[in-house]
Amino acid sequence: MGGAMDLVVGANKVIVTMEHTAKGNHKILKECTLPLTAVSCVDMIITEMGVMNVTDKGIELVEIHPEFTVEQVQEATGATLIISPDLKPMDI
Repeated sequence: MGGAMDLVVGANKVIVTMEHTAKGNHKILKECTLPLTAVSCVDMIITEMGVMNVTDKGIELVEIHPEFTVEQVQEATGATLIISPDLKPMDI
């Protein structure tokens, strides 16, 4: 989105760090609603609620902040999360 294409060209791994929601609205969505300049380039998303890997099958929650439940993270996410069988607490 925006000038991000220049940043991701040739990158081995793209990690997005962001707030999980914006004024209560979902920021992690099933499908982007903004113009795209690069598609399928994000590998990982890190928010205050958890760490998620972006895979061909969907967004997989692999680490969770101990102050949140899986249900709270899912409720704050606009896409269905895949819960890793190896889900672990975030190192904080």
